[in-house]
Amino acid sequence: MRADRLLQIILLLQRHERLSARDLAERLEVSTRTVMRDMEALSAAGVPVYSERGRNGGCVLLPGYRADVSELTPREAQALFAWSGRAALSEELGLQDAVHSAMGKLSATLPVELQGDADALSGAIVVDRRRWFAEAEDTGALPVLRQAVVKRRRVRLRYASASEGVQRRTVDPWGLVEQAGRWYLVAAHRGAARMYRVSRVEDADILEELADRPDGLDVRAEWDRLRSGLERQMPLGVDVLVRVRRERVEMVRRIATPMLAKGEVARDIPSDDDWPHLRMHFRVREAACGVLLGFAGDVEVLEPADIRARMLELAEAAVATYR
Repeated sequence: MRADRLLQIILLLQRHERLSARDLAERLEVSTRTVMRDMEALSAAGVPVYSERGRNGGCVLLPGYRADVSELTPREAQALFAWSGRAALSEELGLQDAVHSAMGKLSATLPVELQGDADALSGAIVVDRRRWFAEAEDTGALPVLRQAVVKRRRVRLRYASASEGVQRRTVDPWGLVEQAGRWYLVAAHRGAARMYRVSRVEDADILEELADRPDGLDVRAEWDRLRSGLERQMPLGVDVLVRVRRERVEMVRRIATPMLAKGEVARDIPSDDDWPHLRMHFRVREAACGVLLGFAGDVEVLEPADIRARMLELAEAAVATYR
């Protein structure tokens, strides 16, 4: 809608001293001619914008002008207040007080008819990012890492690597990713992009040195590349047929489902056995063994044979440990 685009132009010009019509056109995905028509419309509506020609020219908004958020639509207002309900996320980032303060200021500027629905939705949405039967992640280092990312400063980490033990590393922070309740730092170490699980950061010190950040860096694209690389390194998934004690079937479904391949569910398989049979496709072979072994004698793997053998190996090792 044109009204949305006009507001975006104002917000972009508030953030930058000036932008060329071409820059605005690329950001808004319209033509430069459309941008110039929008600038004329804004000026005619009393918004203090103007265009300067020449090599260093561009589109400019007079300093001190602020857009009136009272023009928010009901849906936009609800979206903002619903997002602010993610208290755990802002708290982990060390921004909970700032979010409450900002939303209070925004609420004060909203028309009365929008405040009721926005407040109602905010109070009705609860986001629980914790995994079932899992302890909460330790994100104590997150506020420091957030500050390093924003200030673009290098960070010295004391990091407990799962494969290399506790090490000290100086990294160039690029961004932070929250993935299913777990936080990761995307950063470069000795020029190579890496992901660091925040819960394994035992200590973080911001340095005075500027971080080395590539021009035009797309953190989301970099995260997707790192994640894809990690998933390719993981062992291939496995299709498993099991028999389950009848009273444990629903619990097996509930606990196993998060470990199954995307879009997969535990499928019922007809059998002459007194115990129901389920077929499940796990993303990772070792995960299949770990989950199913936890049910002890209430679940038996029927196939494949190598998973049966691995289950026996793990069970014998557990018996030897605890005997």
